[in-house]
Amino acid sequence: MEIIGRIAVIDLGSNSLRLVVFERLGGALFPLLNEKVMCGLGRGIASTGRLNAEGVTLALANLRRFVALARALGAEHLAVLATAAVRDASDGLSFAAEVEQQCRVPVKIIDGAEEARLSAAGVLAGIPEADGLVGDLGGGSVELVRIRAAVAGEIVQIGPGITLPLGPLRLAALGGSVKAISEAAERAFVVAPVLRTTPGKNLYLVGGAARAIARLHMEHTHYPLHIVHQYTIGRRDAEAFFDIIGRQSHKSLERITSIARKRLELVPAASLVLRKLIAVAGPQSVIFSAFGLREGYAYGLISAWERGPDPLIAACAAIARSQSRFHLEGDQLQRWTAPLFPSLSEGSRRLHRAACWLSDIAWSEHPDYRAELAFTRSLRMPFAAIGHADRVFVATVLHTRYGGAADDPVKDPTRLMLDEQAAGEVRTLGLALRLAYTLCGGTIDLLSELWLGREGDSLVLEIPCSGSLFVGEAVQRRLDVLARSLGTTPVVRRREARQLARG
Repeated sequence: MEIIGRIAVIDLGSNSLRLVVFERLGGALFPLLNEKVMCGLGRGIASTGRLNAEGVTLALANLRRFVALARALGAEHLAVLATAAVRDASDGLSFAAEVEQQCRVPVKIIDGAEEARLSAAGVLAGIPEADGLVGDLGGGSVELVRIRAAVAGEIVQIGPGITLPLGPLRLAALGGSVKAISEAAERAFVVAPVLRTTPGKNLYLVGGAARAIARLHMEHTHYPLHIVHQYTIGRRDAEAFFDIIGRQSHKSLERITSIARKRLELVPAASLVLRKLIAVAGPQSVIFSAFGLREGYAYGLISAWERGPDPLIAACAAIARSQSRFHLEGDQLQRWTAPLFPSLSEGSRRLHRAACWLSDIAWSEHPDYRAELAFTRSLRMPFAAIGHADRVFVATVLHTRYGGAADDPVKDPTRLMLDEQAAGEVRTLGLALRLAYTLCGGTIDLLSELWLGREGDSLVLEIPCSGSLFVGEAVQRRLDVLARSLGTTPVVRRREARQLARG
């Protein structure tokens, strides 16, 4: 199926009902709308075997709205995916049929293995280098699957998934007993063969309860970035924190206003399950993923060729092409600044590319606020395939590119996330971009007439043999600032008429 524009996915889970409408820009997807309702369809299913009656009523009303909303927003593809509660309940099929009749849209009831596969595909879409175990902690079940990123031209590998009846809603039948929940989780995990394949690897956690736990840990540690995607906790810290949270009542957690109360009710049981999962799997670190089943499904509709090899660069390029002034070509800009950084690692070059592609995103803002807005916006964009320290790197480059002061308080919370070497590299790249835009006015093709690089103790800007386009007070001033940051002497040199532009 050829997917051109917007993709809507309705995730009919055991605890929540969620609609996400993705806007497609090239090979990248951005969440245009993300709305959830805590229905609790799976509440009580362990004892009754049926869907929760109140949850059914709430789900049907909101499904009608979600379907209408997706269509009103122009979604070209709409999918309703039902998971553990609907597939396990004795009345699950009749509920799905009622949804189809009322909403005029097919409902896909996915089995546990397919749910695990989609969650794993979502993790790999958001963290392409992921290697380890994916744990999708839903309200009614836990899905586990081994993943391994592509190596040396091989395709990404997603192993066979398993599903276990360890969702917090299902475990509610145990009455909140720490001992009973822990023992149930341990019995299930000990016999799960997939857990014996990933010791020393990472554990990637997906699902609403996992995201809530990540936010709790951020508040507990006063972490400066409230971004769940790729938030990482070492194994020992995770064990200690899950132990603490698992023994709390949901009432003791209600002071956390950033998490829905119905979600908080599930956090203690979810923490106990995760504590046992870590004990058996033995991961090196726990990494939280904001990408899961919905993203796995949506990205599966786009061919690998269209997605491209790097989802971060694809997303940055899509933003630039839709929002920059003059059809920005970020890779051309990165190549122009490259002579200043002769020993870049592949990872650093990738971040330079990302910053270059985003370097015109604040052009329409008030000049006094461009640096601040470029910093905060790029720091918090819903990007895939970028860790938290790398987010700070890109955002700080853009802050410098727009003339932000080195001691600007907006950077204080994240300042320690860059070491001294990275901070120097950030400043150099930001000042080089600031000079580039002064030279070309945003028309990046003009940079092909120029060369910037270091020659001994000099920073040389080589310009055409004649003309006044690339000379002036503003150019000299910004070249001087860049040279000072490098500890070099600025030199403007006219190219001889017979000399070709330097590459």
